[in-house]
Amino acid sequence: MKLIDRQAKHSGVAVMLLTVLAAIMFAGVIAPAQAQTFTSLYSFQGTSGNIGAYPQGLVQGIDGNLYGVTHAGGDQFSSGTFFKISTSGTEKTLCSFFDTGACRNVQAPAANLTIGKNGSFYGVDVLGDIFQLNAHGKLKVLYTNGNNIPRAALVLASNGYFYGTTVNGGANNQGTVFKMSAAGKVTTLYSFCSVFQNSVCQDGAQPSFALVQGSDGNLYGTTAVGGNDGVNAGYGTIFKITLAGSLTTIYNFPGFTQSSSALVAGADGNLYGTTFGGGSGKFGPGGTFFTITSAGALTTLYNFCTQQNCTDGAGPSNIFLAADGNYYGITWNGGANSQGTAFQLSPSGRLNTLHSFNGADGSGPNGGGTLMQDTSGTLFGTMQEGGPGWPNCSSCDGTIFSLDMGLSPFVETLPTSGKVKAAVKILGTNLTGATSVTFNGTEAIFKVVSSSEITTKVPVGATSGLVQVVTPTRTFSSNVTFQVP
Repeated sequence: MKLIDRQAKHSGVAVMLLTVLAAIMFAGVIAPAQAQTFTSLYSFQGTSGNIGAYPQGLVQGIDGNLYGVTHAGGDQFSSGTFFKISTSGTEKTLCSFFDTGACRNVQAPAANLTIGKNGSFYGVDVLGDIFQLNAHGKLKVLYTNGNNIPRAALVLASNGYFYGTTVNGGANNQGTVFKMSAAGKVTTLYSFCSVFQNSVCQDGAQPSFALVQGSDGNLYGTTAVGGNDGVNAGYGTIFKITLAGSLTTIYNFPGFTQSSSALVAGADGNLYGTTFGGGSGKFGPGGTFFTITSAGALTTLYNFCTQQNCTDGAGPSNIFLAADGNYYGITWNGGANSQGTAFQLSPSGRLNTLHSFNGADGSGPNGGGTLMQDTSGTLFGTMQEGGPGWPNCSSCDGTIFSLDMGLSPFVETLPTSGKVKAAVKILGTNLTGATSVTFNGTEAIFKVVSSSEITTKVPVGATSGLVQVVTPTRTFSSNVTFQVP
């Protein structure tokens, strides 16, 4: 049996618009932003030593290594792999999915992993499974339902539950929002297409991207289809949903401008996102970068394909907010080599193109890629296709790279919220010898487990604010505000 479901690595909108965008791409030259170093770390090539294919993204583990899954490849059935890679590029495949062994009961992971507050990783596959993995490759299937297929990563909310979406299933077979306990108990909170008028799912349908928790405590997400802006119907929505499951549509996308990223919660309390197509780019509808308030007021901040030959990129996706306050992401198309770009956008919409992919270091048009930031401050990313020898290699199945912007290191808390006396893990780099841990200035008792991990508890008297760790060489601050209810 061989399973390679390439559809799981595309959003529906991306597949629909790739042909349109390809027609407007030509070669060009763009000056990248200064002070960055791009390094190719690893390539998946389908050989006995490089057995994964189509990496889904990276997440930092408590040991300081990066972890991820591939959608295909593997020893026997090409159903994907679970791997770790050091920040210098040493890769180790921990298990192959669907092969005999620890990862036997999962096929073709469909999204990036999410790290839980216990340090384990949680993921989803194309069969409707939700699974848990530890850093050694021990797998546990927490939930399975082949009629409800998640295609997006889970998000760990402030109440300790994981929340996610499915692209089908539910009361109307048009997708759901669900919550899951750490033990795997799943509750459907909302079924899309519950408001059906004039042959359109007015409340949206088929959500394809992860949810995000806003500063107001509610979850926000997008749908790939449905909705009605009064002129065009069926191009997707932006919605707000409470942790208990009450959903409100706050925005309807106009024609040919569906969402292409999970929304990101900004430091200003607003949400940020991208569309794969549309916009008013001078040289084509290359997509947009936008911000939207919780009430639904949307402002377009940047139109891609504004530069000649789309050297600024086209088809943005997978943005995230880095510790420097800027947004980073990948475009599927455009750039100097028409293979996509890595970019930086300020909250006001000022673009810096950081890297133009050339195929050998990654190729965007057939799958795009992801970016993340580990606690050293360095950006790390994956591209789902490309590799050495491009385009004449028979199996250029994705790459892993680093992008050093000279950004400052920071610490990350697991979880990002908790009541007084709640257990917290602090991830970082070079934490050995730490002399102080504070929650918004309140001292905490702590233990240095390793150079990359500190364990502690929320101290009595703590209030919401930054977590800081003082070491003999520097003071590290958390990348996000720690919330104390």
